[in-house]
Amino acid sequence: MSKTAMIRARMEPTLKVEAEAVLAQVGLSPTEAIRLFYRQVSLQGGLPFEVRIPNAETRAAIKETRTSKKLKTFKSAAALMRTVDA
Repeated sequence: MSKTAMIRARMEPTLKVEAEAVLAQVGLSPTEAIRLFYRQVSLQGGLPFEVRIPNAETRAAIKETRTSKKLKTFKSAAALMRTVDA
């Protein structure tokens, strides 16, 4: 079957860069990852992962990270992984 249908999506540039770095590590292009996601949605008749509303503990942790000034930040997923491997 020919691949002629197009998908367009807007997202935060940082999210795009970080996600594409992860995809590159597993050998997938963004197009291949989207195709894989769509194939799984089609095969499973829904999202290929569970989507839930966070519980109270998780919501509190999310709120804490959004308001804390003591958090370490990283410019990329690779920079984060270098600190984990160290």
